Amino acid sequence: MKCRLVWLLLLFAVSWLPAWAAGEIPLSTLQASLDEAIDAYQDAVALREKRIARLKQELAAADTSDAAFFRLNGDLYQEYRAYICDSALCCLRASLRRAEQKHLVETADETRLELAFLLSSAGIYQEATEVLKAVVPGRLSPALRCEYYRVSAHLYGELGTYSRDAAFRERYFRLSDAMSDSLLQALSPTSALYLEQKELREAADGHLEEALRINDARMDGVLPDTPEYALVTYHRSQLYRQLGDKEREKYFLMLSALTDVRLAITDHASLWNLAQLLYEEGDVELAYRYIRFSWNETNRYNARSRRLQTASILSLIDLTYQAMREKQNERLRLYLFCISGLVLLLAGALGYIYRQMKHLSATRDRLEHANEQLSMSNHIKEEYIGRFLNLCSMYISRLDSYRRMVNKKLAAGQLEELQKMVRSHDVLAADVKELYDNFDKAFLQLFPDFVEKFNALLLPEERIVLKKGELLNTELRIFALIRLGIDDSSRIAEFLRYSVNTIYNYRAKIKNKAIVSRDDFETKLMEIR
Repeated sequence: MKCRLVWLLLLFAVSWLPAWAAGEIPLSTLQASLDEAIDAYQDAVALREKRIARLKQELAAADTSDAAFFRLNGDLYQEYRAYICDSALCCLRASLRRAEQKHLVETADETRLELAFLLSSAGIYQEATEVLKAVVPGRLSPALRCEYYRVSAHLYGELGTYSRDAAFRERYFRLSDAMSDSLLQALSPTSALYLEQKELREAADGHLEEALRINDARMDGVLPDTPEYALVTYHRSQLYRQLGDKEREKYFLMLSALTDVRLAITDHASLWNLAQLLYEEGDVELAYRYIRFSWNETNRYNARSRRLQTASILSLIDLTYQAMREKQNERLRLYLFCISGLVLLLAGALGYIYRQMKHLSATRDRLEHANEQLSMSNHIKEEYIGRFLNLCSMYISRLDSYRRMVNKKLAAGQLEELQKMVRSHDVLAADVKELYDNFDKAFLQLFPDFVEKFNALLLPEERIVLKKGELLNTELRIFALIRLGIDDSSRIAEFLRYSVNTIYNYRAKIKNKAIVSRDDFETKLMEIR
C-alpha cells in the first residue's frame, strides 16, 4: 500500500509539474484528481499512522540522551502538527518539561514559541498568551527572536480576528502589525518566511499585483505534494479571491486541497473554502461532499477554532443540501407514483393481452381439432363414397344379370323354378354379408387399431374376442358406426337389420362393461384415431 501511494505521488509530481507552472491543468481534471484522492484517503492516513507508530517505537527504545529524545520527539511532533492537535501539544509539552528539567534554556524557549503558535492556531488564546509571556525576548538568539516576532504577530492577529470588541480588535491588529514589521526587519529578504510575511502584508494593504509577484517567487521555491506547496497555493487562492477571479481562486484551492488530502493533513482551510465557493456557484452536491469530508477531518484534528470556522459553512451547506434532497425525494415520489400507475396500466394491458392470447389459443386449438375432425370426416366420406360407388356398380351389374335370367326363364316357361328362386333368402343373406364385409374392411382401413383401443376401454374380463375370420362383430359394428358419427339408434338398427331395442340393449351392455363411466364412454370412443 505504501509503495502504491508513493508511486502515485511521484507520478503526479513529475507529470504535472510543468502543467502546474503553466497553469494548464483543466479544472475538470483537477477536480477528478481531488475526488480520487478523497476516495483513496485512507491509504494516506495509513502511511502517516505507520510513520507515527515507527517514531513511537524508536522513542521508546532510544537511549536517555537529550539529543535523541528531542530529535525523535521533534519528528513525532512534526507528524502530529497538521494531523492531530492534541497529540502535537502533548509532544511539545513533553519537550518543554524535558528542557526545563535539564535547564536547556534555548531549547525551552524554542519549544515555548512553537507551543504558543500551535495554541493560538487552535484557538486556545489565553494559554498561548501565558506561554508566550514566559519567553524573555532579550535572551533570544537572532533566529529565535524572528520566531518570537512571528508567533506574536500570529497570536495578536488571531485575537484581533475573533475579538468581538472593536477597541480590542483594533489594538490587537496594531500589535500584530508592529510584530510583523519587526519580523520583516529582522529577516533576510531572500528567506521563505520573509516572502510569506511580505506577501501577506502587501495583500492586507491592497497591493494585490505585488502580492502575486511575491507569491510567484514563493511558488518557485517549493515542490508539489509538500505542506509548503499546500500553504503557498492556499495563499494564492486568497489573492485571487480578493481580485474577484473565482475560476483562479477555485483552481488554486483545488491544488491546495489536493495536496492536503494526499498528505493526510487534517488542519486545512482550502477544502472548506472550496466547498463554500462551490456552494456560492450553486454546486450544492459537490460542496456538501467536500464540507462533510473537511468536517470529519477537522474533528480528527480536534482544534476548537477550526471547528468554529467550519461549523457555520457546514450548517449552511447542510441545510441547503437537505432541502435539495427533499425536493429530489418529492420528485422521486412523484415519478414513483407515475411509474406505479404506468405499471398498473401495463399489468392490466398484459393481463388483457394474456386473456386474448389464451382465447386465441383456445380458438386455434378448436379450429385445429375441427380441421382434424373435418379431415377425418372427409377421409371417411372419400373411403365410403368410393366403396359405395363400387357396390352400386356391382349391384347394378347383378340386377342386370338377374333381369336377363328372369327374362330367359319367363321365355322358357320355367315359372315354377323362377318362383322358387324368388322365395329363397340365400341371395339376400349373401348380399348383406358382402355389405358388412365391405363396411368392416373400409372401417378398419380408417381405424386399423380400433379393436385393440376399443377393448382398452373395457374391463379385462369383458373384452371382445373375435372369431376366426371375423373383422368386426355386431357389438363392434354398432360402436364403429357411432365412431363414424352415426349415433342415432334407429339408423344403426336400420343398417344392421336389428330392432331399435336390440341396439339400445347392445349399447347399454357394452357401457356396463367399460372401465370408464357410462357418460364418458362414448367421449373416449370418439378419441380413437
